[in-house]
Amino acid sequence: MTPTRILIADDHAIVRMGLNLLLAAERDFTVVGEAQDGVQAVNEALRLRPDVVVLDLMMPKKDGVAVNEELHRLLPETKIVILTSFGTAEGLSQAIQHGASGIVLKNSAESELVPAIRKVLAGRQHLSAGLRSQLKLTLPSVTLTERQESILRSVMDGLSNADIARQQGVAEITVKNHLSAIFNKLGVSNRSEAVAIAMRKHLLKI
Repeated sequence: MTPTRILIADDHAIVRMGLNLLLAAERDFTVVGEAQDGVQAVNEALRLRPDVVVLDLMMPKKDGVAVNEELHRLLPETKIVILTSFGTAEGLSQAIQHGASGIVLKNSAESELVPAIRKVLAGRQHLSAGLRSQLKLTLPSVTLTERQESILRSVMDGLSNADIARQQGVAEITVKNHLSAIFNKLGVSNRSEAVAIAMRKHLLKI
């Protein structure tokens, strides 16, 4: 199995060292690089093209929100997990809106970071429970593209990926990619959860 390649971006050397030790304990994770400021984080991510960037929100030269937005635009396949000690609801909401797949509080990183990384690699979003309770953070409203809504409606009708591909005149891998994007938007891991959440949010009309 090819290990998950991770870039750590934090301006404190002792934090980077601790994260290295934490992630190195996972057989399927490998830390491929480090960055100590926002500019270096972008440059190293473009050079190394990691699977995941663990990104401090408060970074010198370029803050984590700006780095997150730039990496999401330049490396859309790379997952961004924000690591922060604090933050405003607006700033954290912007981070998720601009492509962050997860946000973890530093004081819970030891127990939460590894599961959060695995969760975002599976196409789901992660937000520390502490952030929800402390900041009452409301995630941005979800919208589906016309194609995503059409595919999800076919899922609701019980069609398989192969059936949907034939129905829509696309490759089956295209359907899988759209479903992965839908799961990520809705923060779910399977088809039934996606339909249930989409209906609850009134994204599908019946």
